[in-house]
Amino acid sequence: MSKRTTSSSRRNFIRQISGTTLALGLGSMSVFAAEDDQIQEQILRYQKSTSLNDRINIAVIGLGIMGHNNVNSALKVPGVQLVAACDLYSGRLERAKELFGNDIYLTKDYREILNRKDVDAVIIATGDHWHARITTEALQKEKHVYCEKPMVHLIKEGAGILAAEKASNKILQIGSQRVSSIIYAKARELYKSGEIGKLNMVNAIYDRQDALGAWQYTMPTDGSPETVDWDKYIAGMPKTPFDPMKFFRWRNYRQFGTGIAGDLFVHLLSGTHVITGSKGPKSIFSSGQLSKWKDGRDVPDVVTGIMEYPETTEHPAFQLTLQVNFISGTGGSELVRFVGDEGIIDVGGDRLTVRHNILPKAPGIGGWDALGTYPQAMQDSILQQYNTKYSSEDQKRPVKLDIIYKQPEEYDEHLAHHANFFDSVRSGKPVVEDAEFGFRAAAPCLACNESYYKKKIIYWDPEKMKIKNT
Repeated sequence: MSKRTTSSSRRNFIRQISGTTLALGLGSMSVFAAEDDQIQEQILRYQKSTSLNDRINIAVIGLGIMGHNNVNSALKVPGVQLVAACDLYSGRLERAKELFGNDIYLTKDYREILNRKDVDAVIIATGDHWHARITTEALQKEKHVYCEKPMVHLIKEGAGILAAEKASNKILQIGSQRVSSIIYAKARELYKSGEIGKLNMVNAIYDRQDALGAWQYTMPTDGSPETVDWDKYIAGMPKTPFDPMKFFRWRNYRQFGTGIAGDLFVHLLSGTHVITGSKGPKSIFSSGQLSKWKDGRDVPDVVTGIMEYPETTEHPAFQLTLQVNFISGTGGSELVRFVGDEGIIDVGGDRLTVRHNILPKAPGIGGWDALGTYPQAMQDSILQQYNTKYSSEDQKRPVKLDIIYKQPEEYDEHLAHHANFFDSVRSGKPVVEDAEFGFRAAAPCLACNESYYKKKIIYWDPEKMKIKNT
């Protein structure tokens, strides 16, 4: 491991291996080795025991990028079998047959999936505008549901899903995989233990710098009204001519997607809420622009947001800043930084880093200070009083070990999120991300869109989960 220069040469390095069972939380650390360095590194070990009892038959509705990723993760969970698939583009149904065999049932009508007796659970990975409708109907048809984030396309759809979940005896889990991450679980543990003192700010960034990351997905060569059921796709909307861009690159259009806020801000809020236990902000403001990807989209490619979180029993008041830039000269990065009055927790990629900066008991004197502008005799008197009041130890910054926690190379938070879902399906225990959590993460992000387009602050009631009339 490369060394990092710190302000203190007295910090020691201890490499530690940790055991953890995801369902139960993080275990204690045991010392593995020790040598001289300046930072502590710990590897989080992940163990997951999955029951092989009760085979679960699943179907996928929507076989785009996330639909394929979700199915691939789901099928790695023992006892899970794909029996049916739905997509409105015939090419993806053909691909499903190539990947999963001729025995799975294929259709362009999701209602046929929901009516099948051999389907226990459905994965919903459609365009955002179909999430609420299909989720509600699936619960009413007594199917377990794994729905991609954001849970809803419009804030007003949230109450219907919450009611449908409550009325159902089935499991509903929203697909924000960071909720199941052992890195975020460890960050929550550190935050709750007071590792960085009192929280006052969270800075969250999810930047990209490539065309695919900016949703310019590869288009098929045969997209047409003959291969795409456009009428089903726009059902409930005004009749419009077939537009392949709005079907295959739907994230770029408000009519079908939720833009940067609904796609990526939701990840950042989900992670923040997992760590802090927050129910959400009380005020939301967003600004943005269309800087580079002027391909006909009606959503911005650079967006910032500011959210004000009130003091609660779970956390102190703090400010949350959000940033997504699709043409970032950084080359792309993801970081959520939790800033306390004694240090920071940086969460990003396969690790988290804890760094400490603790104020001394003494307030400090001299240097960039007004002291040197006073007469010498006065300076000497003030310094004498200061040194009498504060000992040499009081004048030093306390030193605390910095730490890096890493997940093991084989760990996959997306797989872990699906494993948690199927555990709940089998056992009936609460899911890690139910409709309430999913809505509390999605709604403030969708309010960012409203703030951006209406150019105003949106006031949110995190307890009642609704926009305040002001």
